[in-house]
Amino acid sequence: MGIDRLTEHGVKTPHGELVYFLIRPDNLSVLPKEGIQGRVQSLTDLISSNPSIQMLALDSRESFQQNKLYYQERREQEPVSKIQELLMNDARHLDEIQTTTASAREFVLAFKIDRQTDEGYEAQVTRMEKDIRECGFHVRAVKEQDVRRLLAVYYQQDVTTDYFDGYDGESVVKKHGI
Repeated sequence: MGIDRLTEHGVKTPHGELVYFLIRPDNLSVLPKEGIQGRVQSLTDLISSNPSIQMLALDSRESFQQNKLYYQERREQEPVSKIQELLMNDARHLDEIQTTTASAREFVLAFKIDRQTDEGYEAQVTRMEKDIRECGFHVRAVKEQDVRRLLAVYYQQDVTTDYFDGYDGESVVKKHGI
């Protein structure tokens, strides 16, 4: 993965330090089409004018594709029509769940810290938060658990774990006071 260590708001890699910002649009349901386009254009301008910014869009929902494939294979092998019908209903239910959560996306901006500038780390983070906020988005710099969760979603599609240990066995040590 190329990550040396997690930092306060992101990750340190051999190529530099990335700070992540969670963003979400504000009041899209009440904005006219032009208002939405204006916000998108503002964010586009910010990203295109700053090569140190990348945008990530991650699913923040469970994928049921493997389950649906299993139901389909199982239904094709099942000789009893009532069980076939139950398997089809289960697959349809999974489709309904995915449809209702289809818009469950998480948008993340990755900002590379410039160590060549006189502006310090915190000043760069604060400035970037302000710039994103001015585009009409809610924004906050991630915390360490957010980074762990984002990595789990990105690499493992794990959207169900709430807390990630910092090292193997951490929860056992904490539980037993070792």
